[in-house]
Amino acid sequence: MTRAHLPGIIAMAAIVVASNILVQYLFGNWLTWGAFTYPLAFLVTDIMNRVYGAGPARTVVFVGFIVGVFCSLVGTQIMGEFGPLVTFRIAIGSGLAFLTAQLLDVGIFSALRNGAWWKAPLVSTLVGSTVDTALFFTIAFSASLAFIEPGNDVSWAGEALPILGFGPIAPLWVSLAIADWAVKLTLALIALAPFRAITARVVAPAEMR
Repeated sequence: MTRAHLPGIIAMAAIVVASNILVQYLFGNWLTWGAFTYPLAFLVTDIMNRVYGAGPARTVVFVGFIVGVFCSLVGTQIMGEFGPLVTFRIAIGSGLAFLTAQLLDVGIFSALRNGAWWKAPLVSTLVGSTVDTALFFTIAFSASLAFIEPGNDVSWAGEALPILGFGPIAPLWVSLAIADWAVKLTLALIALAPFRAITARVVAPAEMR
């Protein structure tokens, strides 16, 4: 790690901390404010990968993971209206989803980095975001994984409701996951503009074809 990597590390840590705080506040029926900040982690990872390579990008990911674990530990000690702000299942789901998705993002980006400038960040973020959403919501709320934390009642997440209020009947957590995934996909497209603008300043034009 060098001083040049510090902006990426600080940005990742700030995003993780902000997301852990904002996830406590609802935005509509299916989202939290954290859904809009967390996907920026993929942008930071991809910029680090394009500018410095896979090694520094993984370093930034591990820093984000450590910060996320710390935030989860703090959250387990803060009592809200319905118990700890962060349960054991949410902590496991959050940490495992983040680390798996971000490292997958780094691997896919590296494999595609010599293609068109937009392909690596877009494909890696789309795949990473999908895996992140699937892992987190399944681990945190699926009834089939209740054995992870038997004392944690997440029956509210299993309430059968129309998906997003108008689709087929499914557990509530499925609607939450779909809404979260849709935000991530939307931001993956929007993030291409800042990715191009930031990396174009420091990467040789020949590498940005």
